[in-house]
Amino acid sequence: VQLQASGGGLVQAGGSLRLSCVASGRTFGSDALGWFRQAPGKEREFVATIAWNSGSTYYADSVKGRFTISRDNAKNTVYLQMNNLKPEDTAVYYCAADRFASGNYNYWGQGTLVTVSS
Repeated sequence: VQLQASGGGLVQAGGSLRLSCVASGRTFGSDALGWFRQAPGKEREFVATIAWNSGSTYYADSVKGRFTISRDNAKNTVYLQMNNLKPEDTAVYYCAADRFASGNYNYWGQGTLVTVSS
């Protein structure tokens, strides 16, 4: 299983970015795909998740209303649209796969850095 994240960069506060995560290596029909982030000196935290089959989503309170997770089944890709970015959103963002949507994310991609300047 490979998860390839991309789309990070430097953006001003109030701006937008879209992260992508391409999943490969097997089928993901039973999975939940999630985004997590880790800011400097802090623990990794959950951001959002989507059930691959149903498209059901769930968000951390800190990003609700600003971030949108979506997936394109044909491209095996999960997206994280981030709007109204704040300096506290600065972090390395990781995508991860939870094979049976059980809450255990066993597969992780490399991170992509998002930096939000004030």
